Amino acid sequence: MMSAPKKVVLAYSGGLDTSIILKWLQTEYGCEVVTFTADLGQGEELDPARQKAELLGIKPENIYIEDIREEFVRDFVFPMFRANAVYEGLYLLGTSIARPLISKRLVEIAEETGADAVAHGATGKGNDQVRFELAAYALNPDIKVIAPWREWDLTSRTKLLDFAEKNQIPIAKDKRGEAPFSVDANLLHTSSEGKVLEDPAHDAPEYVYQRTTNPEDAPDTPEFIEVEFEKGDAVSINGEAMSPAKVLTKLNELGGKHGIGRLDLVEGRFVGMKSRGIYETPGGTVLLEAHRGIEQITLDRGAAHLKDELMPRYAELIYNGFWYSPEREMLQAAIDKSQDHVTGTVRLKLFKGLARTVGRWSEHSLYSEAHVTFEDDAGAYDQKDAAGFIQLNALRLKLLAARDRRLKG
Repeated sequence: MMSAPKKVVLAYSGGLDTSIILKWLQTEYGCEVVTFTADLGQGEELDPARQKAELLGIKPENIYIEDIREEFVRDFVFPMFRANAVYEGLYLLGTSIARPLISKRLVEIAEETGADAVAHGATGKGNDQVRFELAAYALNPDIKVIAPWREWDLTSRTKLLDFAEKNQIPIAKDKRGEAPFSVDANLLHTSSEGKVLEDPAHDAPEYVYQRTTNPEDAPDTPEFIEVEFEKGDAVSINGEAMSPAKVLTKLNELGGKHGIGRLDLVEGRFVGMKSRGIYETPGGTVLLEAHRGIEQITLDRGAAHLKDELMPRYAELIYNGFWYSPEREMLQAAIDKSQDHVTGTVRLKLFKGLARTVGRWSEHSLYSEAHVTFEDDAGAYDQKDAAGFIQLNALRLKLLAARDRRLKG
């Protein structure tokens, strides 16, 4: 059992659960609480979080509300997309990639304010508790981490609401009933889980989707866009230079309009169970397609194939919370090296739920029309060379076949 903390930095959304946690920390430990609310592009007003924290007795100097969208995309999302990272073949890791940044700021604020502990609102059943805590310990091995959902006896919605009423925590009317599902959102994606979504045999209701038009209702005319890359990172859309967060915001708008980026996934959680989630990653889905499009002409075959072999391991490290591990950093160094010449422009067609590369060009291109043409190649490629190439590669297959015939005979 850890000793009682004196000051705790809480990852605070301003919602009912983290407001209850804030009060619980004050009453359970008698400690001072610092709140940290991150603007990661979740699309919600953050001023209510400040007002709620003040209402619960937090001093103004202990309320941290920060816009970290640019850092999020530049230092976390973009490095991940250089790897084309997807978990279990489908999931673009929207929740996973936000956790190491939140933990980083929690630990930094603890250092700034002299706090000896950090706290989060993740439950004991999910992946987020692992991600928050592995990141915190990697950045400060001496930090205490408090996870109220693993400690308290508020094990039902009724008990939570009773605690809130007893401690004069405002409860929105729609919170008194059971929420139909829970949502996590940031600039990269929305994630919806639980309640009406728990049976994977049933379609997700249309009202679950918040960022994307139903593909069936999307525009009947395709839209063509151009995304420019420099060293693996998107830097402009349709010729307009943009910061990392603005690139993703614009791609979200374009992708969402055309119903791109919906995913209904039953995934294997790190803690052992399977869970069903509904994800919307409109901008990320377009960005992944565009990045693969520019790599097609600028990345050598050997490097590209090695990247694809490394990617599942890299994605799993992020999903499981090991962003700050040496193995993730080693893989990142290799991935970043591969992007030295991933510079150029991709043209995409957005239509009815799909983003498709239809053109790509670059001064760094490895594509040689002279070598692949079906017309006269003017001596660029001697087709007779292929005969020796085939014979050398066939030698071991011939020896195997000869042995097998001899043994059968």
